[in-house]
Amino acid sequence: MDRLYYLTDEQFEQINRLLPPEEGRRGRPPKVKNREALEGVLHVLRTGTPWRDLPNAYGPWHTIYMRWQRWIARGVWGEILKLLQRLKGVDLTIVFLDSPVVRAHQHAVGAANGHDFSRHPRS
Repeated sequence: MDRLYYLTDEQFEQINRLLPPEEGRRGRPPKVKNREALEGVLHVLRTGTPWRDLPNAYGPWHTIYMRWQRWIARGVWGEILKLLQRLKGVDLTIVFLDSPVVRAHQHAVGAANGHDFSRHPRS
């Protein structure tokens, strides 16, 4: 499977300036380049795929996930959003939340003990 790129080269170059440098770091060179990590994160965010189901073409899912977490801690995503706001006029006051379903315990379904909680309490 080929890598699925969501960004053009020009778009990536704009964002790449905000990402931590790949070279010049001490230790082992990274397994995954910033481009592949960013594209992998965008794939997960765009498709809703669980991290473990990230296609191998982007690299190891755990590597991509940890890179995403480090970029969050460094404030990289906030800087990317500010860049998008400057370039494209994105309104950062609009926030979309996607959360899992919160289920109640099976005994919290209703008043099986004879209490009618649908009526308002008397004052």
